Amino acid sequence: MGVKSANALRLTVSYIILIAIAVCCLYPAIWVLVSSLRPGTSLFSPTFFPEKFTFVHYKELFTNNRFQYGTWYLNTLKIATLSMIFSTILTTLSMYALSRFRFRGRKSTLTVMLVLGMFPGFMSMIAVFIVLLQLNLLDTHAALILVYSAGSVLGGFIVKGFYDTIPRSLDEAARMDGATHLQVFVKIMLPLSKPMLTYVALTTFTGAWVDFIFARLVLRSKENWTLAVGMWDLVNTSQNSNFTLFAAGAVLIAIPITLLFVFLQRFLVQGLTSGASKG
Repeated sequence: MGVKSANALRLTVSYIILIAIAVCCLYPAIWVLVSSLRPGTSLFSPTFFPEKFTFVHYKELFTNNRFQYGTWYLNTLKIATLSMIFSTILTTLSMYALSRFRFRGRKSTLTVMLVLGMFPGFMSMIAVFIVLLQLNLLDTHAALILVYSAGSVLGGFIVKGFYDTIPRSLDEAARMDGATHLQVFVKIMLPLSKPMLTYVALTTFTGAWVDFIFARLVLRSKENWTLAVGMWDLVNTSQNSNFTLFAAGAVLIAIPITLLFVFLQRFLVQGLTSGASKG
């Protein structure tokens, strides 16, 4: 009876903790959603739910001439999608080569990548800025796509760990049947890499979608801004008073990422666990 009581108590405490965590995670999201439907410009209200809901803030995002929210949305979608595609290709090919092939300088390359990955990305911003300036790429979307795609390769060790778990006997059997290295990669490795490809694509897309610091440094003209830069300017130029409009924009920003996580959650978990250790 004592053991059952202890198990019941532990289970109850676990549920209480999980409920508290869920409330802490859901409350800010619900608060922003409700605030986007609140009349006026202030987020503060005597009640949590307003007496009357309105969609005027969502309409104003696309109709007010002071904002270019639709343009910012398309800019961010283009940058995030292209960065996701190029980053997935570069990371997958480079980590596959480092995992499967043995060549001179391989260990040195892995060591350099590991050391560089320890430093925060913003430490290299001045150097990257100067390089982009010399290449006349400032205030272009190509600069962001190039940096996002190339920079993600430094964090590709989890992809290498995934390829390390795949038995080499599959490669050897395919090559004995006359397959080339490219055929082995395309016909054997890629089908097995769906969870890992999903993980790389999703993390890269999310990073490019929400990035503010580097986008603010590179993009200068208003029509080239991304959502993060545009939303910052929205409250910065309005003396921090138009928060309901900001909340409406934040809700629309969250929709693509939420949908991706909902539909790709299964592959994301598989990718994280399969690349976490070497078998």
